[in-house]
Amino acid sequence: MTKAKQPKEKKQLLHLVIGGELSKVEDVCFQDLSKIDFVGAFPDHDSAFKAWKAAAQQTVDNAHMRYFIIHAHRLIDPEHDHHEH
Repeated sequence: MTKAKQPKEKKQLLHLVIGGELSKVEDVCFQDLSKIDFVGAFPDHDSAFKAWKAAAQQTVDNAHMRYFIIHAHRLIDPEHDHHEH
């Protein structure tokens, strides 16, 4: 009897999704940092993108409200070049 080959575990690449109301539409400066919407932490870009898209669609009528994906894995380990795709 042979053991079934385990699928290789995908490397976690931490992404954060946050949003908030900007002071100016053309600038990334939040009006009030205490009101930042922390959507969540995600293990890869695809899941972060889905969360970003859902949050952004809920606030589409407010031009000052913006959501962002932060590639936290690059901040945690800037010495290594991580490829996501």
